[in-house]
Parts: sequence; C-alpha cells; structure tokens
Amino acid sequence: MYNLLVLPGDGIGPEVVGQTLRVIEWFGRKRGVAFNVTEGLVGGCSYDAHGTPLTDETMERAMAADAVLLGAVGGPRWDSLPFEKKPERGLLRLRKDMDLFANLRPAMVFDALADASTLKTELVKGLDIMIVRELTGGVYFGEPRGIETLPNGTRRGVNTQVYTTPEIERVARVAFELALVRGRRVCSVEKANVMESGLLWREEVTRLHAAEYRDMGIELSHMYADNCAMQLVRAPKQFDVILTDNLFGDLLSDCAAMLTGSLGMLPSASLGAADANGRRRALYEPVHGSAPDIAGRDIANPLATVLSFSMALRYSFHLPTEADLVEEAVRRALSGGLRTADIMQPKMAKVSTSVMGDVILRELDKLIG
Repeated sequence: MYNLLVLPGDGIGPEVVGQTLRVIEWFGRKRGVAFNVTEGLVGGCSYDAHGTPLTDETMERAMAADAVLLGAVGGPRWDSLPFEKKPERGLLRLRKDMDLFANLRPAMVFDALADASTLKTELVKGLDIMIVRELTGGVYFGEPRGIETLPNGTRRGVNTQVYTTPEIERVARVAFELALVRGRRVCSVEKANVMESGLLWREEVTRLHAAEYRDMGIELSHMYADNCAMQLVRAPKQFDVILTDNLFGDLLSDCAAMLTGSLGMLPSASLGAADANGRRRALYEPVHGSAPDIAGRDIANPLATVLSFSMALRYSFHLPTEADLVEEAVRRALSGGLRTADIMQPKMAKVSTSVMGDVILRELDKLIG
C-alpha cells in the first residue's frame, strides 16, 4: 500500500483535489492499487486553524509519506499577514525541508486543445516539453537577503543568487536521465554572459555531460534565458528537456505553460534525491494558483491536478501503465469535446468541475473494458 498525504489547501484546491481523490479511489476499486490517503492543512487554511501556514506535525507527515499531493495555496484574504506567515511560506517550507530540488514542469499540448493556444496551431500541435527547474537554491533562498534602511533614509532590498557544484550536478542529472527516455536533447538555460552563477552553471553542466552522458547519446546545448523565452514563443518544438535554475525556471515554465492554452491543464512534480532503495521524497501539484474568485463555484478545471497524480504514479509509485491510463482518460475526455470554462472553445460542451471528474472516471472504466 502506498502512503499519500493530501493537502488540498486554499481556494479551488479542495475542489480539484476532490476530483483527483475520486480517481485515486477508482484505482483501489478497479485496479487493486491501494493508497493509504491522509489529509492535512497547508497555506491560509492552516494559518486560520493553527496560526501558521504549515504545522510541524504536517511537515513530519510529509517527510514520512511516499508522496504528497497538494492543491493550491494563498488568496487575498491573507495578503496582510507578515511575510513569514503568508500561505506561500507553507509551500516553500515543504519544498525546502523535503529537499525537493528538481521541479518537473511538462508543457504538453493535447491535440484536442491545439487551437486553444494563443500561438498558431502548427507551432504547438504535438508540443511535448519538459522543463526541469532547480527548486531549493538560487535567488529565492540565497543569503544575504532582506530589506535594510540606509544612512540617508532610503531603503535597499537584497537577494543573493548563489549555486554550488553539487546543487547544479544533482538537478542536471535529473534532466539528463529524463532525456534518456525522451528525445535525448537537453538545453541548459542561464545568463552566463552577465552572471557568475550562470557561468558556473554552464561550466558544471558541460563537465557533467562530457563525463557521464555524452557517450550515451545525449545532446547538450546552451541558451541564454532571455533568448529561451523568445524561442519558446517563436519555435517551441525545438526543445525537448530544458534545464534551468530557480528564477529562470519560474519564469520560463509559466511562459511554456501558456503555450498549451491554459494553466489549468498543467501538472508538476517536485522531486528529492533517491535513497538507497530508490525512494524519493516528492510533492505533486497543479501549476495553477488558488483562483479564489471562482472557488466554490464548481467551475475550476481539475485536469492539472488529475495529471499531477499521474506523474505521482509514474515517478513515485513506479506504475507507468496506470499513469498512461490517467493520461489517456484525459485525452479522450478532451477529444470528446468536453471543456471546463478556462479551456472553452466554440462548438464544445462546457462542463463543471464535478462533471469533468465524472467523465474521467467513465473513460477509465472504458479503457479497462
């Protein structure tokens, strides 16, 4: 039995996670794949209940779980909280304490949604990119950081971009290993022309590739982050695996997300290092935010969360056949013309969150006969 900690979070989080729990239960009933599911609080709801965006007890449960499935955190009702109490700090603590250094952000366009992108259909149809973002280092965590008052009364904000060889190596290995089972191409992205940390990144990735992966047929290229952003909207299918740091990964993955037509379609995985038994701590979550303006209205798109669970099946539970079932069920639901509001297209049928969940279960039933 697999131990799964579910943290629905805020806004639409409980709604989209709720539909995913139905898929999880389906696997227990129909496929004999049992999950020991427990739930907890993170984000604003945790602050409301406990005065902190993540309790030590929930953190301990996350550390012990085989995987964590998270909905979304945050919302304007908590904007006035002190920085250390904001809902997002709960998510950052999960990533940091679990040492989830590799964020996997696929940008895949289902054929049925190729027309939903703001780019021309021929540019995005068949798109399948994997962005590997370093998640626990760089400017978001570097020291020194803070805001200080200068002698003349003005203020200065400081954040430090810093990386070490081991931090770069371990996330680069994830990208290279993914490329082995994909298109065997890695594009490493930084700003080596103006940042010493970027120069170190380029040098270390190049060295690791030459030592361990070049003879395995992996092609490595390098690109500056600003050019990569331009190329993603110019010719996105030139990429297979994009490897980049925390800051640029944050920006580029959102840019790639919109190539697919909606953030509501995109899952993600955040992985830690593998132990001696091959087990990795891992957190899976949709890319979209908490969308408090539509929370409770049964109109949110649950597919990114459902697809996040399919990533958990693939990367944490090592059940690729089951992961394929989920992805095919989503593909069939979309091909059947069903759309939630965020991906609505002419002549398609608009459905609610719960109805989309019904359809996914129905397609899963069909797939197993």
